[in-house]
Amino acid sequence: MARKKHFPRQKGPKRSLLAQLSTPTRNSGPRSQEASSSATARSATIRSGKAHAPAGASKPRRFRPGTVALREIRKYQKSGDLLVPHAPFVRIVREINFSISQTVTRWTAEALLALQEAAEAHLINLFEDSMLCAIHAKRVTLMRKDFELARRLGGTRYFGWN
Repeated sequence: MARKKHFPRQKGPKRSLLAQLSTPTRNSGPRSQEASSSATARSATIRSGKAHAPAGASKPRRFRPGTVALREIRKYQKSGDLLVPHAPFVRIVREINFSISQTVTRWTAEALLALQEAAEAHLINLFEDSMLCAIHAKRVTLMRKDFELARRLGGTRYFGWN
């Protein structure tokens, strides 16, 4: 038999919902009666444990954990476009460039695009190697130590000269 939630019963005189709605309150204007009736309807809904959706509206579909992640992986593996937005990437390149050299300030669009593709390829390789490290440790969650190990094992490929 299924387990049910048991809600505590209210102490005091029991009144039906109809009696609660017909009883006048301090402010007997039409606005206060609407507010009190909606409040009692909400409290009755909360007590019963079932929230009713409005007519015609249904709950959004919930997928099992990991299903959407696998779908997104397949989507991004199929597509050939860049994953990092272009404008923020260009801003960061210009910021780094300015901190290194104030003389070179202009970039061609092709140079920025080539730099972005190389950066994304580098990050993807780093993620792949880090995932292999996590799987080797019998985990499916990427951790910081996986990235550190992948960079250390990668040698000069990940600028690991230290």
